[in-house]
Amino acid sequence: MSKNAVANRYAVALFQVAKQKGTLTETQEQLRTVQQAVKENPVFSEVLGHPKVTAEKKKEIFKSIFGKAVSDTVMNTFFVLIDHRRENVLLEMIDDFNKHSNEDQGIAEAKVYTTKAISEEDINTLTSGFAKKLGKKQLRVENIIDPELIGGIKIRIGDRIYDGSVKRQLQRLERQLVTGNVRR
Repeated sequence: MSKNAVANRYAVALFQVAKQKGTLTETQEQLRTVQQAVKENPVFSEVLGHPKVTAEKKKEIFKSIFGKAVSDTVMNTFFVLIDHRRENVLLEMIDDFNKHSNEDQGIAEAKVYTTKAISEEDINTLTSGFAKKLGKKQLRVENIIDPELIGGIKIRIGDRIYDGSVKRQLQRLERQLVTGNVRR
């Protein structure tokens, strides 16, 4: 079975339990905390994947790091991953859980690339406009500062990219000039 299919099975199981308990939002926040910690500490991933570190030791490590930050349900999910030697799908499982949870709650995740941080007011304007356009209740925005942008904004929502950057507009103009299709 592929790594993605395995991750999705665990994600679906956790999603169903969290939904049944009414803790989708809390579980998603807890998993984000774990995901960020794992991504920021590559040594943690190495320890988790190391074959000479016993399952019990891995559980101890998880419990000492995340014991107070996550619910028993989330902790037990980690323990099941460890018991079945599936620690390598942890990050994919969290991504899959987020997709299921967001879909269920009518939320879309957006990455907004700008030259400088955007204000809360601008985020709210983007959120309301794009959420309606996508048929979602809410848009969760992550603002990423991209020094390569000359100006403007670029938004990535799932596999869609809305590019209103100056760089993109200049490329479009250049293409029109080269092909002789300049609008008057």
